[in-house]
Amino acid sequence: MAFWKPPTSWDAERTAKWNSLLAAGYWQFFSAPRTLWARNQKPENKDMKEICMEDFEPTIIAFVCNWCTYTAADLAGTSRLTYPKNVRLIRVMCTGMVDPQYVIKAFLEGADGVLISGCHPGDCHYINGNYKARRRIKLLKEILPQFGFEPERLRLTWIGASDGIQFAEIMGDLVDQVKALGPSQAKLKMVI
Repeated sequence: MAFWKPPTSWDAERTAKWNSLLAAGYWQFFSAPRTLWARNQKPENKDMKEICMEDFEPTIIAFVCNWCTYTAADLAGTSRLTYPKNVRLIRVMCTGMVDPQYVIKAFLEGADGVLISGCHPGDCHYINGNYKARRRIKLLKEILPQFGFEPERLRLTWIGASDGIQFAEIMGDLVDQVKALGPSQAKLKMVI
């Protein structure tokens, strides 16, 4: 029995998967007007959780230094190295200017993981920006559990301009780590 008419572009397997989710009561999580009650409910059927996890692709927001990590990303691209497509790069002039509220906002708006990456300590174009970032991230990892996020979803790395291979490896590792953690709960809970 079909609960809704799927888009014409969907195949039969995808339609059957969605219908099984809806039949199991998952409609409350996927309905457009999410109520506070629906956000705070947790699915109890482990088989349905596994079905949801099969297609999970995390969204990673990466705040990268203009002078080192962004250049390494460019080098990885021109060298035709592959890294996951679900990483969104945000170029900043220095990691020292990444305010903790940017990271928290990214998590609250649905990012599954956040990466902050810049020049190696001592090589900052702005003298001590990466030291400031390191202190902020250390404190931020202590604060994140209060918002309901695992500290493992946040990572700070140092990638030099000539480290395109390292950039691709770190992106792959981060996506694998966040996939293991599962989707962020910000989409299902109201955080005040």
